[in-house]
Formats: sequence, C-alpha cells, structure tokens
Amino acid sequence: MTDQIDEKMPFMLHLEELKTRLTRVLIAIGVGFVICYLFKEKLFWALTLPLVAVLPDNSSMIFTSLPEAFFTYLKVSFFASIFLVSPFILYQIWKFVSPGLFPSEKKQVAPFVTFSTIFFLGGSLFAYYIVFPFGFKFFVGFGNEFIRPMLSLKEYLSFSMKLLIAFGVIFELPIFMFFLAKIGMVDSRILAKKRKYAILLVFIVAALFTPPDVVTQILMALPLMLLYEISIWVVKMGEKKRVRTEEDEDKKNEEDEKK
Repeated sequence: MTDQIDEKMPFMLHLEELKTRLTRVLIAIGVGFVICYLFKEKLFWALTLPLVAVLPDNSSMIFTSLPEAFFTYLKVSFFASIFLVSPFILYQIWKFVSPGLFPSEKKQVAPFVTFSTIFFLGGSLFAYYIVFPFGFKFFVGFGNEFIRPMLSLKEYLSFSMKLLIAFGVIFELPIFMFFLAKIGMVDSRILAKKRKYAILLVFIVAALFTPPDVVTQILMALPLMLLYEISIWVVKMGEKKRVRTEEDEDKKNEEDEKK
C-alpha cells in the first residue's frame, strides 16, 4: 500500500503543479483582458484594416443578432490579451516542463521565452501583413454590382483569429523541435531523409488553415517549408548541446563520487 502511494505522489505533484501554472495563466489573461477591453474598439479597428483596404467604397460590416457586437468586442479583448501576456504564458510553460531538464538547461528560460515570443508574434504579424491582404482580396473579388460583400462581425473575427493563432503556433516549430532534440526525441538525419513527406504534410496543413485559394495556401506553405529547414539545423545544434550537457553531467557525477 505504501509503495502504491509513493508511486502516485509524483503524478499528483505534477497535477498540482499544472493546476498552479494554469491558474496563474488564467489570472494573467484576465488582467490582460481588462486592459484590452478598454481599447476594444481600437483593437477591432486595427484587426479590420487589411479587410477595409480591399472592400469596395461605402462598404461596412454588420451584426445579425443583438448581442453579436458586444460578444465580438469581448472576444477581441480576450484574444488580444493572449497576445499581450504571451511571454508570461510561455514562461509558465517553461516552468512546468523544466523539472525534467538538466540543471544547466533550466537556466535557458530567458532564451526560450524570448525566442518563443518572437516566433509566435512573428507568425501572427506575417499572417496580418502578408496573408490577410491576399486572402481578403481573393474573397472580396467575387463581389460585383449584384453581389456586394456584407460581412458579419462574428464570422470575420472567427476567420481572422484562426489564421493569426495558426500562423503564430506554426512559427513555433523550430523552438519545439529544438527542445525535442535536446531530450533525444527527434533526429536531424531522419528529418532530412523525410523531407519529401514533410513537404506533403506542409501543403495539407496549409490547405486546412487557409482559405481555398492557391495563393494563400502557398503563402503559408513557403514559410512552413523554410521553418522545417531551419528546424533541421536547429535540431543539429540541439543534439550537439545535449551531448555536451550529458558529458558535463557525467563528469560532474564522477567528481562527486570521487569526493
């Protein structure tokens, strides 16, 4: 009975740690939400700029139910708060996984949070400045003098946020692969050999996360392929660093045993 309790304790401790981290993340998002809600109209205006640039003159957005505009502003504030507090969220993710790392690796929290934030925001900005104009122009182009675009607030928010978050997460690929390499779960040689399968997967992902037009899909596929190549290089670095770390830990253990 005692052995069973001892075996369950680590798992229960992990659950308690996860609960603590999630609570802190939710509090941070809540604080960010309050701040962002104060600027809800400006945030939504900024989000619609790429669309406004391609809409015909005298066009406008609509809401088809009484609470739609209100809930749209709430959702804008919520998503904006996630971007605002993303460094803190990434820091909490690091603190949750860091107990399983070597002591020297635990000190890499600043690079992890910094580069993860840069890649996440960089992916979202790529979607906003590059993908949005092409995608919106494609869809609005189907309008004519008989078919005029009258876009719903709710549908536009759902579509745009899906793309922003998708690109942000996808741009985290090199960071994700680097840490998988450090724990020995991926191999750079295998990644290089499976490149043709990765390219096929890239276009499948691009087709799922973008509008059904070739231009927008290519705009997602190209950076994904580039990120995959960067990931191979990053994994090689992670492998070398993991080997050095293991050697340093072995030397340290040997020295401790001698003492």
